[in-house]
Amino acid sequence: MPPVPRPLPVRVLPLLPLLLCVLLAACGAPAVRDRAEGDVREAVAAWSLTPPAQLAGIPLEGWAYEVTAVRRDGDRATARAALRYRLTGYDAAPADSAREVLLSRDGADGGRWHVTGDRPAPGALPQLWDQGPVEVVRGAHALVLGVGRPARDLSDIAAEAERAVPAASAAWPGTWAGRVVVLVPGSLERMAELLGRPAAEYRGMGAVTTGRAGAAKAPADRVVVNPEGWAELSAAGRGIVLTHEVTHVATRAATTARTPLWLSEGFADWAAYRGGAVTAQQAAPALGRAVRGGQLPATLPGDAEFAFGGDPQALARAYEGAWLACRLIAAKWGDATLVRLYERAGREPLATALADTIGGDPPGLTLAWQASLRQELGAP
Repeated sequence: MPPVPRPLPVRVLPLLPLLLCVLLAACGAPAVRDRAEGDVREAVAAWSLTPPAQLAGIPLEGWAYEVTAVRRDGDRATARAALRYRLTGYDAAPADSAREVLLSRDGADGGRWHVTGDRPAPGALPQLWDQGPVEVVRGAHALVLGVGRPARDLSDIAAEAERAVPAASAAWPGTWAGRVVVLVPGSLERMAELLGRPAAEYRGMGAVTTGRAGAAKAPADRVVVNPEGWAELSAAGRGIVLTHEVTHVATRAATTARTPLWLSEGFADWAAYRGGAVTAQQAAPALGRAVRGGQLPATLPGDAEFAFGGDPQALARAYEGAWLACRLIAAKWGDATLVRLYERAGREPLATALADTIGGDPPGLTLAWQASLRQELGAP
């Protein structure tokens, strides 16, 4: 039998060191990457212990950046993070913001990472302090935060907010914090940046409210002032606008996707005008012109009629009609009935809520509302 060939060790052994090197490198690389990423995370954690200087004076608690991802490019790195914080005494739960933290390192200090910048993550809304140093005015009921506005403007807005909060509480006896945060950016364009919408949608408006409907455990809403629209308002108009927006804050937990916008917006206006001497003719000029021109609305304002960016006269008629509907309910069935209707309309169909509060239905309410429009707006 011919001899069986035997493998030659000399041809195999040189491959073993190479194979071991590959295996060791493959096992060691993640450890190196993990250490580098851990250094970046530690640098962000150390940097975030102290809020930025432009937030000095703001009552903050729970300020923390939670790093969710790290991207490195040589001696530069970007950490994607979730910023969480509360405004002490105002936020019921942590507010959050998606951020990008920029870092770099050099050999002068042993290759340590240093934070060089912080900005909103792509697609995330900026925070007010991204627009500059924040000025703070604090009152018993309101916290006003402004950027790029004269101190007197902020003090005037704070004074209006101090009056608006008790007015909203008087109209809405339901549970709410009884405090409000007002943001005052430097311009209409800066306001639009904070809200992530085109500036044209807010032109001519005095203020808007942010927040999620029915979010009882969410951070407190923010009232955002349009400084250009605010400047065009009379003293009385400023009080009405701010009380309207604060009422949205007060009723937020009871407001859901079920709540008709005519009820939500009308209730806020009812709270703002409540107790005043304003007449329907004075507060509903656009709707008055329509009624006297033979254009009596066929139905209560639909949700689509409250969209911004369209015909301003149509939008005005929707708001005025909503206010007069809530005013009618309060006058005919009582303030408490209007409040109960609001609470129930957020939990059940409107027809059910109306039947259980005023003993009527949507067609019946519409007819009563139309009759009141003819009576109050039909004559010049």
